[in-house]
Amino acid sequence: MDAGSRNILGTDELESLRKQFAANPANRVAQNAVAATPVDQVALDRSVGNGIDHAVSHLLDDWKATDQQKSGRCWLFAGLNLLRVGAKQKLNLKDFEFSQNHLMFWDKLERANYFLTAVIETAGADVDDRTVAHLLSHVAEDGGQWNMFVALVAKHGLVPKSAMPETDSSGQTARMNSILQKVLREGAHTLRSAAAAGATADELDEQRREILTVVYRVLAIHLGNPPERFEWQWTDADRQYHRDGELTPQQFAQRYVELPLTEYVCLVHDPRNPTGRTYTVEYLGNVLGGAPVVYLNVDMAVLKDVAAKTITGGEPVWFGCDVAQQFDKKLGVWDAKLLDYPSVYSTTFALSKADRLTYHESAMSHAMLFTGVDIADDGTPRRWRVENSWGADLGQEGFFTMTDSWFDEYVFEIAARADLLPEQLREALSGEPTVLPAWDPMGALAR
Repeated sequence: MDAGSRNILGTDELESLRKQFAANPANRVAQNAVAATPVDQVALDRSVGNGIDHAVSHLLDDWKATDQQKSGRCWLFAGLNLLRVGAKQKLNLKDFEFSQNHLMFWDKLERANYFLTAVIETAGADVDDRTVAHLLSHVAEDGGQWNMFVALVAKHGLVPKSAMPETDSSGQTARMNSILQKVLREGAHTLRSAAAAGATADELDEQRREILTVVYRVLAIHLGNPPERFEWQWTDADRQYHRDGELTPQQFAQRYVELPLTEYVCLVHDPRNPTGRTYTVEYLGNVLGGAPVVYLNVDMAVLKDVAAKTITGGEPVWFGCDVAQQFDKKLGVWDAKLLDYPSVYSTTFALSKADRLTYHESAMSHAMLFTGVDIADDGTPRRWRVENSWGADLGQEGFFTMTDSWFDEYVFEIAARADLLPEQLREALSGEPTVLPAWDPMGALAR
C-alpha cells in the first residue's frame, strides 16, 4: 500500500479526532471565544501588551506619520520618510513630504522593463521552469527593497508631493496592477513565442519597446505624468517666502537630499547562511544598469548596534521586518510573546528564525523607520520606536513600539552607513556576492 492510500482519512480516524477535541474542556472555551471575537484578541496577553512602556531614551521624530493607503509602497514611504527629515530641516518646514506617486510611477515602468528583459533572457527555458514560473507569478508588484529605492532616486530624482500628488490609483493600486499584469503577461507570451520562432535580438528588443509603450500609457492614465521640470517655491515655518526657480527632479534631489545614499549598505540577519558575506538574489531589482540588490549578512548583535548608533547619532533607520507577527495595531506594539497562540490551540510553535525562513513561515514583508531607541543603563537597547506608514489612526498617532525580543525574531534588515561597521565587515562588502535563487525568501519584497 502506498503512502497516499495508507493516509486516507477514514471513519475511525475522523471519530478519534472528534473525541480528542471534545475531551478537553479548554477547546470548547477557545471555540466559544473565537466564535465571537477575533482570535488575536483572544490570544492577546494583555499583561505583555499593557506592560510595554512607549517612552524611549532617544527620540527623533517630531513630525506626522504618512499613509500608504491600500498600496504596497511601504519601502518607498520609509525611504522618503528617511530623506524628508533633512529636507524638512533645510526648507525650515514643519511638515513636508516628497511625492511617493512620482517614485512609484518610475518604479512600475523600470520594473516592467526589468521583467521583460528577464523574460527574453529566460526564453529558452520551459514555461514551467522554476525561475520562469517565479517571474510570471510576481508581476507588477508594489513591494520593494532598499537598493531598489536608492536606484530610483539616483536615476529619476525626487519631487515635492505638490508637484505630483496622489491619485485614486496610487493609493489603491489593485486594479491598476491587475491591468499591468495583463499587459506584461501577454507581453511575456509574445516575447517567448517570438523567441521560439527564431526572432533576432533586435526584433525582440523592438517588441519589448512596444510593450513598454502600453505600460507607460497605463501608468500615465492611472498616476498622471511625472514632471520633467517644476517651479519650486514655499513659505517656511517662520513665514518667510522662498523661490528656488524651475528645477528638474534630479536637481531637486541634489539640493534637498542631505544623506549620502551611495555610502549606505543593506545589512541583513539571515541565520540560514554564513555571516560576514554578501548575497544577492537572482532577478531581484527594478532599474537595469542601477546598483544591484546586495546584502551583507551580519549577526543580530551587529544589526542592533549599528541601528542604535545611527539613532543616537541623530538619524532614523530604514528597516525591513515580518510585520504581522505578534503585533497589535490598536495598542501599537510588537513583542515576541504578545499573542499566546499556544494556549488558545493547546500546541507549540517552536520553529527557529532560520526554520521559519526555510519553511516559508516568515519573511521580510514590510519596511518602516526606527525613529527612537530606549537604551538601558547597561548600554543595551530594550525598546524601539517605529514610524509606520499606515496613517495616524493606529498606535500612537501612527507611531509604534517594538520590544527587543521582537527585533530578535522578526527584523531582517536595515539600511546603514558602511562606516559604522567594524573594519572586517567593511572589507567583506567588496566580496563577490553569493547568488541566491529568485525564489529565496531573502528576495521577499516589503509591501
